Amino acid sequence: MTLKVTFELEDKDLKYFRANIKQAQQAVEKLTDDQVLAKAEAMVTEVSAASVPLFVQQRVDKLTALIEMVRDPEWSLADKERRNVLTALAYFANPQDMIPDSIPVLGFIDDAIMIELVVSELKHEIDAFDDFCRYRNEEAGRNRNPNITRDQYLEMKRRELHQRMRRRRTSARSAGSRSARTRIRLF
Repeated sequence: MTLKVTFELEDKDLKYFRANIKQAQQAVEKLTDDQVLAKAEAMVTEVSAASVPLFVQQRVDKLTALIEMVRDPEWSLADKERRNVLTALAYFANPQDMIPDSIPVLGFIDDAIMIELVVSELKHEIDAFDDFCRYRNEEAGRNRNPNITRDQYLEMKRRELHQRMRRRRTSARSAGSRSARTRIRLF
């Protein structure tokens, strides 16, 4: 038997998560990128080894994509996007939990909420990276122009996807500012 639980967070409820992202932004300035990535990877490994509810594990798995995005030398995020992803990972590397992780079943709910917020905020970056990986895994474009190299093809796709990512983010933010329902902004 499964049970589905749905709840809404109001802006006043989200202040907690915004405050923690601000702390993570400060923390990321004191750490190297490798330190942030190593701590986030350790957290993912720890949670994956623990007996956690499936809804938590599914969300923690999403953090792996963020780690891979920063580590991938062919993706090469621009500084601003890289900083945002590292800030998100810094939160998970050293979270100030509202609910201690040691409490069975419930301990990771606040982490799962933050992952949902981060994935929502970084949706366009994640989508673009997923598409880039798909292009790269398809033999760097079997249908690509034979006059260009694999590296040239991937560079072209990376530029296109980075532009799409920024265009979609700008469009979503401007649509969000016009809508009655305000979208949370973490970064």
